Amino acid sequence: MTAPHGSVTGRRLLEVAGGRETRRLLVALLARRRGALAASGAGFAVLGVAQLVAPLLMGRTVDVVLDDGAATTITGFAVAIAVAAVVAGLATVLAQTALARAAQPALADLREQVVDRVLHLPHHRVEEAGVGDLVSRVGDDVRTVNRSLETVVPLLAGALVAVVFTLGGLLALDWRLGLAGAVALPMYALGLRWYLPRSGPFYRRERVAQGERAEALVTGLQAAPTLRAYALERQQLTRIREASWAAVRISIEVLHMLTRFFARNNRAECVGLLAVLTTGYLLVRAGSASVGEVTAAALFFHRIFNPLGILVSLFDEVQSAGASLTRLAGVALVPAAEEPTAVAVPAGPLEVRGLTHAYLEGEPVVHDVDLAVADGERVALVGASGAGKTTLGAAAAGVLRPTAGEVLVAGVPLERIGRAGLRAHVALVSQDVHVFSGTVRDSVTLVDPAADDERVRGALERVLALGWVQALPAGLDTLVGEHGHPLTPMQAQQLALARVELLDPRFVVLDEATAEAGSAGARDLERAALAVTQGRGALVIAHRLGQAAQADRVVVMDEGRVVEQGTHEQLVAAGGRYAELWEAWSG
Repeated sequence: MTAPHGSVTGRRLLEVAGGRETRRLLVALLARRRGALAASGAGFAVLGVAQLVAPLLMGRTVDVVLDDGAATTITGFAVAIAVAAVVAGLATVLAQTALARAAQPALADLREQVVDRVLHLPHHRVEEAGVGDLVSRVGDDVRTVNRSLETVVPLLAGALVAVVFTLGGLLALDWRLGLAGAVALPMYALGLRWYLPRSGPFYRRERVAQGERAEALVTGLQAAPTLRAYALERQQLTRIREASWAAVRISIEVLHMLTRFFARNNRAECVGLLAVLTTGYLLVRAGSASVGEVTAAALFFHRIFNPLGILVSLFDEVQSAGASLTRLAGVALVPAAEEPTAVAVPAGPLEVRGLTHAYLEGEPVVHDVDLAVADGERVALVGASGAGKTTLGAAAAGVLRPTAGEVLVAGVPLERIGRAGLRAHVALVSQDVHVFSGTVRDSVTLVDPAADDERVRGALERVLALGWVQALPAGLDTLVGEHGHPLTPMQAQQLALARVELLDPRFVVLDEATAEAGSAGARDLERAALAVTQGRGALVIAHRLGQAAQADRVVVMDEGRVVEQGTHEQLVAAGGRYAELWEAWSG
């Protein structure tokens, strides 16, 4: 069963699947490609048989030479060896190509399942795990598994086939020589028995350490302006350095353990070859075997040195890939959230009742807030930094599950509306907007893939973006996002607002959605935000108090509580907290 995974920092990381659950998931993914797996198995079987030809015929060549046999016989053996080499090459291509056609789509399916589950995880669960845990899973862990599928799995399959077929050939040649060679197998097994219990925990620790390193790096990059503002760069660099060296130290310990493991394998090879040669010598001396048979047996055993070495050395990669796979499977196997039965939501306000939220237990950032936004009403939420505005806005939009209290639309709790139906009623636009890779059209129609170009242009015109979109090299077909046409922060925000306009929700929460525009674009972006809120209820977390002055009602928060509310004129006249903020803002 999957279980939450701990962390050196005490965060509750995402789930990690057990071995049985991971194997079941792999079987289910690979079962969809039975034909490719069967072709791969047939290719490896042909490869195993073809690889037996050379040692066997070279041993017979020794007997032919010792018996003064015909040269044509040796020539025939050489031709047969050459043909076997060609067959082995073709079988290798077939086996590995078919294996890739089975394994790579399976990994793609797994990656899609992981991303789907991550996108549907509750916001608070993602925050508990931290960004680093997510980044390391969809980044480092996927790369580790993909590298294993491209290199390790084909090598592992080929080596396993070579060992099994070669040992079978050795036993068929002479069972006594086969038993002599098998003396090395217990030594290999003892080496693995020593290595596996020690390496598994190391690789699990390594994956966690990589997640902590990613968390430190991502936090440092995202919070760079804040760190510079408070002169905390050195502390963050120290945290990154410590997290990086923690991962390095584990890798060094693993490498040290691996060298000791290889020494045990070399000892097993030496003992096995000596056993085969000694047994062969005694059999030849007793007349029970020919020199050619012993030569073939020695070549057979020598031939499995590399495959056996590959098998045992690849356990290092297998352990690493296995640790990554259990982390991916742990997310993929998280049960999909059951959507509630669709309920009709009548006209009515967006309400927050008794809402309290604490990111850390016992330290609430929002305290027992009651707030209502009527249909068509524009409410500005203002307050100093850290007053709890963003937390309240996220909870009102259904992005954040509050510690206590509830959020309702027309008296219906958001939990009953469900994630699928929620966005038809409440949409959120924050100041941190992601530009999705694709065309401008794709970016806008994310909320309604069936929207035609006329509706898309209408939404863009509404948010004052149609002009610059039409000026792009390919208009709506211009690629944006990573490796695409670069957009300014204001343009990215306008696309986000256009999505809201196309979605047409009853309520919209704007969390400082004009904060990134800069002074040059602030006016246009504020006009775009105002256009989006017209005709629908809006909760505007105001970055500029000029937005509050245009609102129907202003709600003032201080230290997580609502301390004032009323119209702009009423609050300025009251001389309270809002009046202080307005005086500071207006100069």
